[in-house]
Amino acid sequence: MRHLIDPSDLSLEELNEIIDLACDIIADRQKYAEVCKGKKLATLFYEPSTRTRLSFTAAMMELGGNVLGFSDANSSSVSKGETVADTTRVVNNFADIIAMRHPVEGAPLVSALNSSTPVINAGDGSHAHPTQTLTDLLTIKREIGRFENLTVGFCGDLKFGRTVHSLIKALSKFKNINIVLIAPDELKLPSYVKHEVCDKLGLPYEEVKSLEEVIDKLDVLYMTRVQKERFLDEEEYDRVKDCFVLTADKLKNAKPEMRILHPLPRVNEIAVDVDSDPRAAYFRQVENGKFVRMALMLKLLEWADKPEKHKELLREDVVRGEYRCSNPRCISNTEACTESLFRPSADGNGVRCVYCESRPAK
Repeated sequence: MRHLIDPSDLSLEELNEIIDLACDIIADRQKYAEVCKGKKLATLFYEPSTRTRLSFTAAMMELGGNVLGFSDANSSSVSKGETVADTTRVVNNFADIIAMRHPVEGAPLVSALNSSTPVINAGDGSHAHPTQTLTDLLTIKREIGRFENLTVGFCGDLKFGRTVHSLIKALSKFKNINIVLIAPDELKLPSYVKHEVCDKLGLPYEEVKSLEEVIDKLDVLYMTRVQKERFLDEEEYDRVKDCFVLTADKLKNAKPEMRILHPLPRVNEIAVDVDSDPRAAYFRQVENGKFVRMALMLKLLEWADKPEKHKELLREDVVRGEYRCSNPRCISNTEACTESLFRPSADGNGVRCVYCESRPAK
């Protein structure tokens, strides 16, 4: 079976296939109005979502299919203690494809390991959000016209920002990409992303603490919300919640062709006086999410019938049961029946958890 759990699951060729298909859907929506007639999408959303859940729902409906599922885990058998694996096995009887959002990191991978239908990771904790990445790429394509020769600035919460981690992985596939990381020390990009994506794949990056010092050289500015729900320490959240706020005044030195992206929702990190600036692409970005999810679901359903497109979820060198993950938000620590799985680290320094990429507990 073929799933989308992490942006690295897609080759550069496959990324381009999905983006090109999304562009074709935009050009001729009527052409695709009935292509999923008789198909059903299950949206299993274990945490609140507006854009992503409605985007998936609208995407399948515009393809002529139907949608079932839940938007609150408390209204499902999860409230009775049902595991992600068992929920997946049950839903496989009712749906042709699954989109799962979960606050626990690694949950969509567990779902995919137990699924006979394609599973899409719609966001797992602070780990990954690959469909938002596809949304971001389609927005860059439509707004700027290229994926190469870009300087992309990521500003705000780079530590817990799963959309940031996912987009950096995807951008590493393209040529001449430069990354600028704009964050306070408390919210810096995790070292494993820098080492295993930027360093390993030769993606140049610099780290700064001021947006003003780099805004003039950016082609894309990716703003993020400081996510209170990801903090275990509320005092730490209070210290950093207002670290960067983009205002119209700060855009005076930005390129006229620069584009501002944001996965939304925003709190106060982008002032409302920026909304009317033509460089503000974040609300156009939302609609792009629907089109690219239409394309993704069509591709996964197509690939499900092509054995040559199937990929193993676990590498042959996986280590079973020897370690325990150090991340309290990892599914291997929250569901007792989930097997502990580790893989050799790409930097040659020990192992990392298959579900969330954290180090083992000491």
